[in-house]
Amino acid sequence: MFPGVWIGLLAVLAVAAVLTACARYYALRRNLLDQPGERRSHGVATPRGGGIAIVLTLLLAVVAGAFYWPQARTTLLVFGLGLALVAGIGWWDDHRPLPAVRRLLVHVVAASLLAGLVWNATGNPWQAALALLFTTSLINIWNFMDGINGIATTQAILAGAAFALVLPGPLALAGVVLALACLGFLPFNFPRARIFMGDVGSGALGYAVAALVCLASVATTVSWLLLLVPLTAFLVDAGFTLLARMLSGQRWMEPHTQHLYQRAVKGGATHTSVTGMYFVFGLFSITVFNACTYLQPRWEAAVAVTWIISATGLWLLLRKGMRH
Repeated sequence: MFPGVWIGLLAVLAVAAVLTACARYYALRRNLLDQPGERRSHGVATPRGGGIAIVLTLLLAVVAGAFYWPQARTTLLVFGLGLALVAGIGWWDDHRPLPAVRRLLVHVVAASLLAGLVWNATGNPWQAALALLFTTSLINIWNFMDGINGIATTQAILAGAAFALVLPGPLALAGVVLALACLGFLPFNFPRARIFMGDVGSGALGYAVAALVCLASVATTVSWLLLLVPLTAFLVDAGFTLLARMLSGQRWMEPHTQHLYQRAVKGGATHTSVTGMYFVFGLFSITVFNACTYLQPRWEAAVAVTWIISATGLWLLLRKGMRH
């Protein structure tokens, strides 16, 4: 790797940290605080909106990438536009809450940009449709799962590392940059939260991780099912919690504390221990993922299905234990 690339990567880490400090100062000046409540997992008023630092860092990296790799300029700028849309509606919502439908419409537009890139690269409309649905879902999943210190950031770091390991050549830098941008933010949010990510950051992280999945689906031969394995913890907890709320007739779009990680905290576990458990499970997930990326497609799919079913069984077991 060229010395200039190493300098650039260190700059990503430093810029994210500096911008997070600036975001905290802004939030305190504007009294932009998350207040404790029955549907919250924190006990003191805490500044929010720190995820804007990750977003701005990624956008600066997009501009730098477009300058140094002209052949990828269009792809990078389309991704940057989608990221800005998701972050922009999240920033607005952090300042003045918006109806869920309005946010969802923006998410669909941004996801359509990624889907268009997938369609252009593969010529496969079904793969593009899958990218659209997956991206829209992951934006909201990351938002749902951003409820305790460090959990959304550390899972994004793991995802960035996982896809960096399988993406070829300079494309791996996409995963590394995402991981470093999150790492620059992490000390401000974990183990003690001096600022929360906010919707501006959580939705944008979901979009960025979805972009990595779409990129891997185009640039590698890894099956879509196996590409989900690094995200298992969030997909299972968010997906089955949402399904359980729907089946029980609850208003599933309203804020709640029924995710497994939230139940654990409500049951007395610390944010640090719960985030740590999710991180350890994520390490196992990316180990399984990396070990199986050279299998034949049917075996990749078999491993992915087995892993996700096993994770679902673990989720059901833990959820039942916490209920009692």
